[in-house]
Amino acid sequence: MVNFNGTLVQNTVNSLAENRGFLLGDAVFETCKIVNNRILFLEDHYFRLMSSMRILRMEIPMNFTMEFLEEKMLELVQANEVENSARVRMTVFRNSGGFYLPETNEIGYLIQSSELKSKEYVLDTSRYEVDLFKDFYITKQLLSTIKSTNKAVQITGSIFANENDLQNCLLLNDSKNVIEALNGNLFMLKDGKLTTPPISEGCLNGVMRKQVLGIAKTMEVEVVEELISPFDLQKADELFVTNVIQGVQPITKYRKKDFVNEFSTQLIANLNHKFDLI
Repeated sequence: MVNFNGTLVQNTVNSLAENRGFLLGDAVFETCKIVNNRILFLEDHYFRLMSSMRILRMEIPMNFTMEFLEEKMLELVQANEVENSARVRMTVFRNSGGFYLPETNEIGYLIQSSELKSKEYVLDTSRYEVDLFKDFYITKQLLSTIKSTNKAVQITGSIFANENDLQNCLLLNDSKNVIEALNGNLFMLKDGKLTTPPISEGCLNGVMRKQVLGIAKTMEVEVVEELISPFDLQKADELFVTNVIQGVQPITKYRKKDFVNEFSTQLIANLNHKFDLI
């Protein structure tokens, strides 16, 4: 089942011929984690979605309240019997009509769900090697910080990683600074200092990024938002990637440098404890 514009229907919706999200990438989305019929970080997801819609000048319906979106997501996971642990994606697209210039700024939406194996965040300590993806760069602009359906850089980067037996790639902005991974925000620990690139560098304004920054400030590290150059990576003690579904993913190797995961292990334990996921 999916929720298409407020109605639960079988997953056979076929409106691609006129859908602006499909034709032009004129859409934004949020991916949420649901545990025990509860949407984690609901307020953060909601306000980021509202901000993304405003940035793209979409018309936000009066009924698009946080309570409305929560109701629709939970209705879907209950219908699919995955409310104990689920991944939910809500895609909001501008309604059909027009070419580059839309005929309307009114929106439609689609909600999809799938089951997750684990309620809590589990640290994956298996091989996780990364390298830089330098075919394309992320621009330092507001559009880069939102979750739009224009993910050509992440798609080609994922193909590059697969072709080179890598588990992920790190992306550069147009100033050649490292800003994020293909599927999440990047953190670097070096000499007791935890660094992540500032949003102004073009990285995603990640929901889990915000949680990790908050939790890390209660731990015995200095927490800063500063530039990360490619030269900094091989000097790091730890590197890890964050997103709402995985939580914290330690990087085990970058080029010739191997990394430990001591801080990542403590961080994910604190994350599970703070949100009662164990």
